[in-house]
This record gives sequence, C-alpha cells and structure tokens, in this order.
Amino acid sequence: MNAILKLRLSDPPAGADLVAPDCQGLNFWRIDHTIRQLLGLYLEPEVLAHFEPHLDELGHLCGNRMNELAKLADKHGPMLHYRDRFGRNEDWVEYHPAYQEMERIAYERYGMHAMSRREGVLGWPGIVPSVVKYAFNYLFAQTEFGLLCPVSATDTSILLIQNYASEELKRRFLPAMLTQDMDKLSRGAQFMTEAAGGSDVSNSTLMAKRAGDHWELWGDKWFCSCVDHEVVLLLARCEGAPAGNGGLSLFLMPRWLEDGARNRYRIARLKDKLGSRSMASGETTMEGAVAYLLGEPGRGLRQIMDQTNLCRLSHGFRAAGMMRRCMNEALQVARNRMTFRKFVIEHPLARRQLLKMLLPTEQALSVGLAAAMALDAGNDSLVRILTPLVKLRSCRDNVKVATASMEMRGGNGYIEDWTNARLVRDAHLGVLWEGTSSINALDLYKRAVGKEQAHHALHRFLHSRLDAAPVPMDFAAELRSLVDAAIRHIGATAADTAQELTAREAITQLYHVTSAVLMACEGAQLGARGGDARRLLMARLVIDHRLMPAQPFQQQDVAREHARFECLLGDAATTRIDDVAALLK
Repeated sequence: MNAILKLRLSDPPAGADLVAPDCQGLNFWRIDHTIRQLLGLYLEPEVLAHFEPHLDELGHLCGNRMNELAKLADKHGPMLHYRDRFGRNEDWVEYHPAYQEMERIAYERYGMHAMSRREGVLGWPGIVPSVVKYAFNYLFAQTEFGLLCPVSATDTSILLIQNYASEELKRRFLPAMLTQDMDKLSRGAQFMTEAAGGSDVSNSTLMAKRAGDHWELWGDKWFCSCVDHEVVLLLARCEGAPAGNGGLSLFLMPRWLEDGARNRYRIARLKDKLGSRSMASGETTMEGAVAYLLGEPGRGLRQIMDQTNLCRLSHGFRAAGMMRRCMNEALQVARNRMTFRKFVIEHPLARRQLLKMLLPTEQALSVGLAAAMALDAGNDSLVRILTPLVKLRSCRDNVKVATASMEMRGGNGYIEDWTNARLVRDAHLGVLWEGTSSINALDLYKRAVGKEQAHHALHRFLHSRLDAAPVPMDFAAELRSLVDAAIRHIGATAADTAQELTAREAITQLYHVTSAVLMACEGAQLGARGGDARRLLMARLVIDHRLMPAQPFQQQDVAREHARFECLLGDAATTRIDDVAALLK
C-alpha cells in the first residue's frame, strides 16, 4: 500500500507526499486482473500454466527496469552518422544503451519476433498461440511503444518470406531472422511509403530493373521505420509495369550483400517524430540497390496485405495495452491523491472520467482477443473484419484515454518527468501507422464487407457466443437484436456507395455492438466460474453510453449510476452474475 493511504486527515501530508505516485515499481501482470482472467477463459490450462511465469516476469520488468529504460530511450533517441572516421559513406544509426537493452528483452529473452514463426520459443514445443503472443505485446506496450514496431516488422517480414520467397532466399535469410541471438539476429523492416503516395500506394514510383539473377532498385522511400534493419521488404514497380496497384511487386532488399559490402542505398536523414522517439524512422535513397523478387510480379499489394492485417491487429493490442497503462496511472492518482479532504476517486466527476477511460480500454482488449482467437482457429473471414475494426476504433480511443489520464494527474501529467506526456505522444501514431482511420474504414466498408461479405461471419460468431454463455435472458435478447441491426446496417451501408460519408459511424456502431456482446459473454462465463462478472455491467454501459443517442436534458438516476461506479471502480471483484444483473436494467 502506498504511504499516503496510511495518513489520517488529522495528520495532513506535506511536501513530496502530496504528489500522487505513478506505476513505477508495480508488476503490470499482477495488477491487471482482467488479462489474467481472460487468458484463463481463452487458453487451455496447460498453455496458461506454461506461459504465466514468463508473463509475470515481463510484468515485473515493465513496471521496473524496462520502465526506466523506456524513459531513457525516449529522451536519448537514435542518431544517424553519415560517414566513418576515414570519410567512407557508411551511414549507420547509433542507439542509446537503454534501447539496446530493451531489444535484448524483446528479441533475445522472449523471442517476441519469432514466437509465431517457429517452434520452441520460451520452451513451448510448438508455435506459440497468437493469443499468447499478443498478450506479450499488450504488456510490453504498457511501457515501451516504439520498439514494438521493429518487433512486429520482423515478425511479419518473416511471414512474407515464408509465404512468398524462393527456397534459396528462405535458406539465406530466415535462420538469422528467426534466431534469438542478438549477435546473429537480422531484423526485418518494411519501406512502403513514398512522398507522392502514403495510403495511396498506387502512386509509388520506386523502379526495379532486372540485373541477371536479381533486381536493382532506383528511387526514394519517404517514411522508413526501422531504417537500419538488415532485411527490408518494399514495393517497387518493375520496369515496363503498368501504373496503379497492379504494377507493384514485392521485393526483399538486404542491407548487406553476400560479400559483406553495404548495399547501394543511403539513409538520407532520420525523422524528428512526435512520438515513438526510441525507434529510428528515416528517408532512404536507392541507387541501384540489390533486391530479390518475392512471388509473382504485379502481386505485391495483395502480398503485403498479409503483413498489413497482422500489423493492424498488433496496433489494436498496443492501443489496448497503452490504454491499460493510462488507466492504471489515473487510478494511482485517484486512489492516492486527496483534494477537498477526499480521495480523488470519491468525487463523482472523477469517477465518471475513470469510467469513460475504463470502457474503451476493456473494449479493445475483448475485440483484440476475439481476433487473435479467430487467427488461431483459421477463421479468415472473421479475422478479416475484426482486424480493421479493432485497429480503427482502439487507436482513436487511445488518444482520448491518454489525454484523460494526463488530465487526471493534472499539471504534473504535462511534465516529461512523468510517463503521461510520452503516452499522449505515442498514442497519436496509432491512428497513422498501417492506414489512417478513414483508410481502415474504407478497407472494412468496401472490401471486407462490400466484396468479401465478412460481416456474415461476424454475425454467426456473435450469435454463437451468446448461445454458449449464461448471459441473463433479457439482456441476451437485447444484444441479439442489436447484433442483427448492426449487421444489417453495415451491409446496407456497404451496398450503397453514396453512404461512404457515414461509413465510419456505421463501423463505430458495429464495434460497440461487437465489444458489448463479447464483454457480456466474458462476464457471464467468468461469473459462472466464480470469477469477475463485472464485464456484464461494462457491456451494459457500452450500449447506454457509447451506442445509444444522448439525451442531454433528461435527469439521470444518480443512485443507480453511483451503484454502477462502485461496482466497477471498487476494490472487490463482483463474482456473482446475480449481483451484476440487478444493475443491468
């Protein structure tokens, strides 16, 4: 217990005791009863028993050593050196030792880049389930956001090489990418964006010219995350290929050639970014760089979507993890700071703000876990619709939650000594990477629903979840009706091109309905097992406060709202469904 909780009102705190603590020193796994209970629901007991010690260790690192490293890496970002002391153009990136130590934690200690791509990581006999991998991402993101881009880029680059490269290229590049030995590791990167085309990659102009058994690349890439990594995947237009998406092909470009020489491309400069400062993003110029075609010419955009969808899901979990950190930081303030002779959490408006942070945090976790489960089950249609859904909404919510958490700490939250400022800066990147909110909306609205009809898979899935969970009868009926309405609406919206203007609203409604169903079923199942049934009430509040139209001039049932606040923000978990059911009305 923090020292301030032991103080009496008759013995007021003074000096440093007046400043609320942060999450430094906590174990982020142990204080998060939500992820622990949900993994117990979704994983087989032997799987959870194997990985829980590793997650517990990572939770301790995140709240202690890694928390210190992340602050240092953010303040001392990467530096680009253009020439060595002999005047040779050997442009390289220098990282602070704090960042390098975090790399060892991610790549070497936990093998986060390889656990879905080869057997044996962390002693598990097979491929680590996606649910487990994203649980590691969720915890890691609570402390360090920037490094998860390189981890994800390496993970998905391995996947693309496994799927599309020749056997010769696989033998040459995959062993070093799959290793956990930092002295041998080759990290992956993807250079996609050009100055003329960000989300609209059809404008890409990087040219690929055939040169015997390989290709040479000529041109620029404008935004290259992980700019100095050893294996780069990128889109280029083969000489003579048509304009547009159909002329793009996928290439592998090594940083080092087989004879040990540097490949023929330069890092022009590093980007001075608002957030994710620990990770090096830059601009590159290819001057006949050696590259190898992956798969068939002209299919690059289709191939890269394998990577894009997984990165979008990763972003959903990063947003969920960052929102959890924001929530925990806000609770540290609310439970430990006194204002007007009360702890902050006792004030009704503070409770309301905490609840507005809690709901999107829990929504993102539930929808993300559903997508990860679908990925493990091979349900491609369900993955196809859930991935842009969780990416779009959770990343937008993360910006609001990070800001609300900063506000809860007050002026100190705006000071870089505390983690809130970095959380706010990093949160904004989620709405840009792997497509803006509108790009993800168009992907879901035009392609996942309009062309692939993936909403029908979601419809079946949500009804099957309600059929299997002991959700109170009246509430289950209401949820089924909302599912039917949301699916009809998104289908009708996608069928009418004039409705593009309302696509994001329709998708947001679908997200809220999906998350409400998932949370209600989780709460009911956990409550039936003797666990925490409060997710049932969270589902109710998602419907009331995030889905239904506001009625600003209607007086609220204050007593009921206080009872709901106490249930969700109190220390004791509500374990009986009946205790929660009374608050669902």
